Amino acid sequence: MIRCDNPNYKPGKNIATSEEFTQIMPFLSPSMSVFLNRIFCPRATVSLSNLFLLLQRMPGFTAYAGFYEVCTPSKGEYVFVSAASDAVGQLVGQLAKLHGCYVVGSAGSKEKIDLLQNKLGFDEAFNYKEELDLNAALQRYFRQGIDIYFDNVGEDMLNAALLNMRIHGRIAVCGMGFLRSDYLHLYPHFVEDVSSYYKQGKIVYIEDMNEGLENAPAAFVGLFHGKNVGKQVIRVAPE
Repeated sequence: MIRCDNPNYKPGKNIATSEEFTQIMPFLSPSMSVFLNRIFCPRATVSLSNLFLLLQRMPGFTAYAGFYEVCTPSKGEYVFVSAASDAVGQLVGQLAKLHGCYVVGSAGSKEKIDLLQNKLGFDEAFNYKEELDLNAALQRYFRQGIDIYFDNVGEDMLNAALLNMRIHGRIAVCGMGFLRSDYLHLYPHFVEDVSSYYKQGKIVYIEDMNEGLENAPAAFVGLFHGKNVGKQVIRVAPE
């Protein structure tokens, strides 16, 4: 925060906003101030470093609300996460493991599979690009069927998951099936829970950092080719 007429926001304060890439942005309209007051959580004690700020933005809260509220997990259930190394999927998988679930993730490269198994703690992971039959792949990892599918990709993977769902299974369709804005009342709980997990080293968050606003277009295009590993971030200027 550089300058603000709202007395609740002092210069030097860290503020999260879902606006365009820019180094200086006037955004605290009255409606935005009301929104920020609604989600501000004074109980969070971890400083808002660049990394932790990502956990408080859209991907982290989407993972939290989607997993706990849409999927309503129980300990011991079988969970499948597609695009599991992306900004949302990586946190869903870690939350599921902390909840006592068996978790399998899919991704599109050997590097991402290694990340899921060796850094993010997934029980199993597979490269969907190497599977000729996605239905057979899911049957291999879920012989008892899938209780929860957190869908980040749709299309063929969703069709295969549908064939393997158990009775009373749940599917969270990220990006289409639910809106994080419907769960803003959970935001303080999200910040408190994720802050605690993060401080205790129970979760990690992988980011793919690109330096400079001039590199934003190439990084954005790379998202559609699976080039990013973790959350794609553009640092528009040094701290």
